[in-house]
Amino acid sequence: MSGYWIVKGGEIQDAEALKTYGEMFAAIAKRYRVEIIAGRGAVETVEGKHAPRQLILRFDSYEAAKACYHDPEYQASLEFAARAYSRELSILEGSDEVTR
Repeated sequence: MSGYWIVKGGEIQDAEALKTYGEMFAAIAKRYRVEIIAGRGAVETVEGKHAPRQLILRFDSYEAAKACYHDPEYQASLEFAARAYSRELSILEGSDEVTR
């Protein structure tokens, strides 16, 4: 089953830190075969607290999603992410069943 990161964040506070985080994450994402499936476009919050930056990242498995987060290189990037903007990150296990 796929794994996912759901990232919700505030306004950018430090553009240089965000750039550094992005550069660091690019290599990590390639290694873990991350696919950004949502978050490059408009965000409309219809319930709850609005977060202007929201992303959904897909991994091959839940285990890969967890391993990526705990990877020492990713952990080193977190200081830049924290300076860039406030955020929440959840790791979810996907489902093979599609509900329509």
